[in-house]
Amino acid sequence: MTLREEYQRRHERVLHPLALKIQAELGEWLEGEPRIDRISARAKSVDRFLAKANKEAAGQSKYKDPLNDIQDQVGARIIVFYESDVDRIAEVVRKYLRPIEFKAMSPESQWTFGYFGRHFIFLTPTHLSESGDFRGEKVPHYFELQIKTLFQHAWSEANHDLGYKPGEQDLDPDDERQLAFASAQAWGADKTFSSLFQKRGR
Repeated sequence: MTLREEYQRRHERVLHPLALKIQAELGEWLEGEPRIDRISARAKSVDRFLAKANKEAAGQSKYKDPLNDIQDQVGARIIVFYESDVDRIAEVVRKYLRPIEFKAMSPESQWTFGYFGRHFIFLTPTHLSESGDFRGEKVPHYFELQIKTLFQHAWSEANHDLGYKPGEQDLDPDDERQLAFASAQAWGADKTFSSLFQKRGR
């Protein structure tokens, strides 16, 4: 069985139903929390999984065992209104899930703009991974959760669609500057709305 066939099988039998269960649990845990725009979870598509599995580092395959090494086969997102909501929601989620990795994503320099967001790798809850629904199947030990503001999410989705599609013409330097400019505008909008929200004392 090829890697594509094996992942396709896992996607259908495990990852898609697991993503629905994780989304439902996040919804229950966060019920009543204010200023959440959406909660979603989905399985990584076959093509995106294979693209990641085929990545190389220093001339060698980055993942020796992609089906076990790639931690974001299931990815969840929580989109909130304001920057201050990100930490608040993260604290709620940590009450229920065990984090093994955390990254505050931001550009390397204060003089550049790009992707912003919070990424967590959590252990898949035992009551889900050992569910009778997955009897006989290998369930991933981990899943990724991203917590972002509306502006961070909107920019990252458009940027990914424009800049990371394989097989298409690369963006030139001026295109890259336009993306950075759009990121700066999203960053500024986040700061403005968060400042106004705090000023109102809510």
